[in-house]
Amino acid sequence: MIHETAYIHPTAVVDEGAHIGAGVKIWHFSHIMPDAELGEGCNIGQNVVVSPGVRLGRNVKVQNNVSLYTGVVCDDDVFLGPSCVFTNVINPRSAVNRRGQYAQTHVGRGASIGANATIVCGHDIGAYAFIGAGAVVTKSVAPYALLVGNPARQTGWMSRYGHRLQFDEQGKAQCPESGDHYRLHNGKVEWLGGSEGWKK
Repeated sequence: MIHETAYIHPTAVVDEGAHIGAGVKIWHFSHIMPDAELGEGCNIGQNVVVSPGVRLGRNVKVQNNVSLYTGVVCDDDVFLGPSCVFTNVINPRSAVNRRGQYAQTHVGRGASIGANATIVCGHDIGAYAFIGAGAVVTKSVAPYALLVGNPARQTGWMSRYGHRLQFDEQGKAQCPESGDHYRLHNGKVEWLGGSEGWKK
């Protein structure tokens, strides 16, 4: 099903059985396979492949040259940078058929994955996490965590607006752009909202 307000470039291929939501844009040379689901307002860049069973929430932005393989699920407002990579088999061999053994990868709401990053399958990316360009993620990622490097290691925490959070001795931080407040407690970040949440 393709919503009447979706835009599909003439060079793109959308297979029968794909679900394309309202306002979706699919650009040059991309391929959306059967049973893929693109939520309202998604933007699919050039040369993107979305495999069967992939689920994208609302307003997911997929930049050029990204392949989303079966097993990938992205919540609303996820950003996938150019040429980032998702795998779906831990131990692939050309001579061994492992279809049906695909591992799941779940990307939480508002998370960003940088250009050329690789996400090894079977690990969850928490909401609003930030994966730096070129990072290789080999384990699950906490919400709001900032990871860089190969293998990726956590180097800090990020706000919902994508700014690094600087926590004080009381474990409190404020986003310099939104003014939202956060608390770090027992290795987890909690969003407290705007100034009214600061006293919690």
